[in-house]
Amino acid sequence: MNMSANIAGVELKNPVMTASGTFGSGAEYSEFVDLNRLGAVVTKGVANSPWPGNPTPRIAETHGGMLNAIGLQNPGIDLFVKRDIPFLKKYDTKIIVNVCGKTTEDYCEVVERLAGEEVDLLEINISCPNVKEGGIAFGQNPKAVEAITSELKKRAKQPIIMKLSPNVTDITETARAAEAGGADALSLINTLTGMKIDIYRRSFALANKTGGLSGPAIKPVAVRMVYQTAQAVKLPIIGMGGIATAEDAIEFMMAGATGVSIGTINFSNPRATLEVIEGMERFMKEQKIEDIQEIIGCVK
Repeated sequence: MNMSANIAGVELKNPVMTASGTFGSGAEYSEFVDLNRLGAVVTKGVANSPWPGNPTPRIAETHGGMLNAIGLQNPGIDLFVKRDIPFLKKYDTKIIVNVCGKTTEDYCEVVERLAGEEVDLLEINISCPNVKEGGIAFGQNPKAVEAITSELKKRAKQPIIMKLSPNVTDITETARAAEAGGADALSLINTLTGMKIDIYRRSFALANKTGGLSGPAIKPVAVRMVYQTAQAVKLPIIGMGGIATAEDAIEFMMAGATGVSIGTINFSNPRATLEVIEGMERFMKEQKIEDIQEIIGCVK
């Protein structure tokens, strides 16, 4: 039985990885999860300098998920290279570094710093607000998506995965723009913009007012966007958004994803990634599927 997945020439032992921002950089989950079993660990977003993130409160529970406005708090690339990459190198898993920035130059700086590091893929979070464009996320403007993808491709030594924002009218427009800019793969979806109001305090539940909605509530939107994107581009897709079980993961793959990322469920079930892998293996045995490639995009 073959569970391996190939993302832009990088061979993963299985298609299951972690979603950025929900797994730290692996260390805090390593006592619950054998990282050697995962296809890849996707790190929390890393910027060219430390970011403090947004003021608190910055997390709120919602029906079927959660809102977060962490604001990409991270220790910056220097500490990441010194501490997190050596930790992950101890394990037999692929390393995907999530990169964030406020300007194209910020992203380029991180990508150039990682060129000499032993990491396998770079996932570019283009849902960051573009400071030079007045705060609209890079990922909401197809021209900006193509331009930043093209700039990063000139500098990156590793294949790049562009992480698409769902907060757009037509996801296929930004997907095609990333493909035109030279992206090696796509990951989607990032969080949907949401809001929660505390009716007793008559105030916003999050200091930032809005936050990113993730968890099971967004899964049908994510499956639809993965399917549409798979029809529009020829790039491998990593699907994510509310995956909690093997059935969820298989649904994304049937919609056209080559790999899947497990996110919010990690907070309530730290072993979720392993349970998804085991459940997919069971499904393949029951359905007499020899190679997981058989199911990728099988629903047309």
